[in-house]
Amino acid sequence: MQNELKRKLSPEKRKRKIKENLQTYSLLLPNLILFIAFSIYPCIWTLKYVFYKYSGIGTVTPKFVGVDNLIRVFHDDVYWKTVKNTLVYAGAKILFIIPLAFLLALFLNKKRKGNNLLQSVIFVPTIMSSAVMGLVFYLLFNVYNGQINRYLLELHIIRQPINWLGTANAMKTVIITAVWGGIGNYMVYFIAGLQRISEEALESARIDGANRIQTLWYITIPMLGPILKIILMISITAAFNDMSNVMVLTEGGPNYSTMVMSLYGYQFFFPISAGSIVASQYGYGAAVSAVSALIAGVITVIYLIISKKLDDVY
Repeated sequence: MQNELKRKLSPEKRKRKIKENLQTYSLLLPNLILFIAFSIYPCIWTLKYVFYKYSGIGTVTPKFVGVDNLIRVFHDDVYWKTVKNTLVYAGAKILFIIPLAFLLALFLNKKRKGNNLLQSVIFVPTIMSSAVMGLVFYLLFNVYNGQINRYLLELHIIRQPINWLGTANAMKTVIITAVWGGIGNYMVYFIAGLQRISEEALESARIDGANRIQTLWYITIPMLGPILKIILMISITAAFNDMSNVMVLTEGGPNYSTMVMSLYGYQFFFPISAGSIVASQYGYGAAVSAVSALIAGVITVIYLIISKKLDDVY
């Protein structure tokens, strides 16, 4: 079919077609090169060193150890604790951030004076550096001179300072920080989805006697289905890759209570603090990263299957 089409094209049209293709590929080429250099190649490099014992550049030659690194991962109790922490962190973050972002979007989507300013204020944390955000919250939640404990003591809500970064509360603090830093981003997505809902559909529901809650449940939320699927997908992948917030705020401590999968693998490549006691182990770090990526991939696939079934139902 393609050969017949080529024969039908005149030489001038064929030259024009080739020129258009060259322009298209020339525009795509820089992005393709960057994608290969900074995404494909690092993945291949990581997968290669899963099967080697290697401590980094300037050390001994990489030694092939087969699946020893993978076996070590499956026997590493600390790693499986980080998997549990990651699931708790991701689940709690999504559980709080999605409903809160939706409620903010509903409130700020209406044409009121000052709503644009409020949208900007709520969105600002999403463009802040994670390192700066973590440092700010570290100062706020500091047990001795943090502003949170100070206000709670002045209001007589607590009698003694709470150790927000201790073993019992560290994960809660990390989740609060993550929700505050990301809620504006999801709010914008929801606002974009709400603005695509036709006023005619909402007006028809009101004419039929539906109240606000019924209109929200039966009209607004179902019509937000496509954008909600995207928001959930982004939130899942973001939660599994989020480590800079944890690294600055708690460094995965105390006693690995806030250590997540991505940060646990990262520390075998680069020290997460000046006093880090973890020596560089590129081979084991690669194995941890590969298993973590597999777990995240499986959860993502499960979500895609569930969302596809929901599409079939609705």
